[in-house]
Amino acid sequence: MSTPQTRYAKSGDVNIAYQVVGDGPFDLVLVPGFVSHLENDWDEPRSAHFLRRLASFSRLIRFDKRGTGLSDRPAGLPDLETRMDDVRAVMEAVGSERSALFGYSEGGPMSVLFAATYPERTTALVLYGTYAKRRDPDHDYPWAPTWEARQEAAAEIERTWASEAELGRMAPNADEALGRWWQIRARASASPGAARDLILMNSQIDVRDVLGAVRVPTLVLHRRGDHDSRADEGRYLAARIPEARFIELAGEDHVPWLDADQILDEVEHFLTGVRRGREPDRVLVTVLFTDIVGSTEQAATLGDRRWGELLEAHNEAVRGELERFHGRQVDAAGDGVFAVFDGPARAIRCAGAIRDAVGALGLEVRAGLHTGEVELAGDAVRGIAVHVGARVAAEAEPGEILVSSTVRDLVAGSGLEFDNRGEHELKGLSERRRLYAVTAT
Repeated sequence: MSTPQTRYAKSGDVNIAYQVVGDGPFDLVLVPGFVSHLENDWDEPRSAHFLRRLASFSRLIRFDKRGTGLSDRPAGLPDLETRMDDVRAVMEAVGSERSALFGYSEGGPMSVLFAATYPERTTALVLYGTYAKRRDPDHDYPWAPTWEARQEAAAEIERTWASEAELGRMAPNADEALGRWWQIRARASASPGAARDLILMNSQIDVRDVLGAVRVPTLVLHRRGDHDSRADEGRYLAARIPEARFIELAGEDHVPWLDADQILDEVEHFLTGVRRGREPDRVLVTVLFTDIVGSTEQAATLGDRRWGELLEAHNEAVRGELERFHGRQVDAAGDGVFAVFDGPARAIRCAGAIRDAVGALGLEVRAGLHTGEVELAGDAVRGIAVHVGARVAAEAEPGEILVSSTVRDLVAGSGLEFDNRGEHELKGLSERRRLYAVTAT
């Protein structure tokens, strides 16, 4: 799915950026957390999967809150009532008379207020990883931080916005790829000062007195180990919203696009009555496998400490080349690396660059590549193409980059050169395959 077109709705004097995706039987407004960026949110595969799946069973309506992302950034910060006006402006712009609301994190309280204020425009309410109050704990709500703690958090976010942007708190299980995207997204979504001010403004939120006025079907979801808000806060919401259902999920990541299907299975079932489960994405990729030649012997010769240092240098060199050629590392078990690419020529050139980079460390690798359809399930990559790629790598000689005939055919005209290595019977595969050695990259 390509990035949808971004449009604008006028809310008073402010332009609110929005997108519409999907053509499902009902409207679903996604109310984002702290910050968002309509276009950058499609750049990370797990975030894009989260959005695609929501759009698979609804007409998904997304927007960037005023002051963030692609929306106008007027002076001052809006209260919840103003944010409700922005949602209504977007709904009117897309012709949505009634919609379900899905508010996550900071988007939860505003969604609660909207559902209570406009029950005639709200069909259902979904809340994930959210809260009712954000400062000054009391006997009724002991989980809220103190005002001093919120001020310190705001100052820390301003100091670290260019590098951390609260990633450790929001997604403690993020990998390097998500971390890089997160930093780019944060800088595009808000400035350091705006991020600080958002934290301070959100500290004023308290919708406890509104909860009992919600009269639409409501689902509350919360991960057990959430580092940003506690599962007890989700229970509090569900206990006070009439007939709301609470589901506690395993995990500790606050952001909804990590292990998204865990959340989306419940959301889809609640909104549609169908528990479809995840439909794995099937895409065409080029798989690359490399492994170090003679690693066992070198480890025995060098000793554990020196070999560990050399292996880490190898891993760092591989990561650098994968980033340069836009590859994604799937696994790096032992002395081997498994990565995927969206183009075979880049994958071959990356393999050559890896061979040269680790050669400078005194290491020799063999590599194998194959292009085929795979199944993406979260971070995992599965399918027969993966097994073919691994078997091709196993046939390579030390220092050799070996590719399947599929890869060779797809890069015709690229300037890459090959030697025919004949047909090979690959272990565990029924048919023989012709393999080619790369001679020039």
